[in-house]
Amino acid sequence: MNADTLLSFIQHFGYAALFFALWLGIVGMPVPDEVVVMTGGAVTANGFLHVLPAFALTYLGVVSGLSLGYALGRFFGNAVIDRLRRKKNMKKYIDVSERLVRKYGRFALCISYFFPVVRHVMPYVVGLHQMKFRQYALFSFTTGLVWTAIFFTVGRLVGDHAQTIGELAYRYGLRLVWIPFAAGAAVLAIRYMFKQHKSKGERSS
Repeated sequence: MNADTLLSFIQHFGYAALFFALWLGIVGMPVPDEVVVMTGGAVTANGFLHVLPAFALTYLGVVSGLSLGYALGRFFGNAVIDRLRRKKNMKKYIDVSERLVRKYGRFALCISYFFPVVRHVMPYVVGLHQMKFRQYALFSFTTGLVWTAIFFTVGRLVGDHAQTIGELAYRYGLRLVWIPFAAGAAVLAIRYMFKQHKSKGERSS
């Protein structure tokens, strides 16, 4: 499924498409979470969906998908991790997650949100380490709210460019996390200058 197909699903199923596209991210949906969330923001900017319910379903899709990984890691433990390790290229992401947990403890959950793939692996790892759900929810759900708000808002600002910027953020993670902010700031600046120019024109006439 590509971004165009995602837009088609949103047109047909509305808010539910945002939720399930993110909830199924735990099994490796071909559309990155960043693209889904930013597309959700973009379709609210053009009035196709309302902002609050779209954001709520997007956020719930993010945290529920990751929580499923936590539950699998906690109740099935090494069997799940061993199966993940057998998948192509997954071993390195598991190793990164393990190193983050050893170095930063519970805060590794917060950091992992900004690293594609690691974001999905981390819940398995902390579940395997028997982190209490209360602690998991505190760190993961709070960071998830911030992460979702950032990409959703930028999606509203950049509109049709949401797919391109979302794919760059997915590909480069924290290395290019400044791109959504820069793009959003540029759009705001352009809109502000356009309004100023328009208001000057009206006053002069």
